[in-house]
Amino acid sequence: MIVFQNVTKTYNHNVTAIDKINFKIQPGEFVSIVGLSGAGKSTVIKLLIGEEKPTKGQIFFGSYEINKLRPSELPEFRRHIGVIFQDFRLLSKKTAFENIAFALEVAGRSQKQINELVPQVLDLVGIKDKMFNFPAELSGGEKQRVAIARAMINRPEVLVADEPTGNLDPFNTWEVIKLLTKINELGSTLILATHSNEIVNTLGRRVVTLDNGKIIRDEENGRFMI
Repeated sequence: MIVFQNVTKTYNHNVTAIDKINFKIQPGEFVSIVGLSGAGKSTVIKLLIGEEKPTKGQIFFGSYEINKLRPSELPEFRRHIGVIFQDFRLLSKKTAFENIAFALEVAGRSQKQINELVPQVLDLVGIKDKMFNFPAELSGGEKQRVAIARAMINRPEVLVADEPTGNLDPFNTWEVIKLLTKINELGSTLILATHSNEIVNTLGRRVVTLDNGKIIRDEENGRFMI
């Protein structure tokens, strides 16, 4: 379970990005965190993965109290969370296979395991035939599928997608959303940060709405209403 308890995040010059927010996410949920640009969506993601620490409040992920983790403890903690970004963040000089294998190498997996697991996850995201292509040889949608495969490869309990369709055309946007839904159905908790009302309203899942750093709505089968 993920718990945000009275969490506030203030940056320099007293800019409050998140203001006393409270919410829980149960294992296996698909939750969209929505709001206009600057509402606080990305700050919530950064706090969840330990990239930022809250100014006040507590954040829990299972047995971890994230706000109390030391820098040396973060790598182990982050193996429980896969993150997908809008800008893909692929290594340009590594093939699709190598980009995903790198995440396994960091986790200490053997070459035998890498050779078995990478083709499996590439097959799951539908681009096994592109495993030896470099990012420059892939379309935007294919790059995002590699990024999703990389985020999934260590089988994290939670997958966080921060504006994952922001750089994609409509066709690839819906292909990625269908893939994220499939991953959720396979058992992973899915957290989607987006400002796309069309995606959120089509999904018909739980929606947490942020406005100026505050939660203004938290609804099952919610809609994007700002």
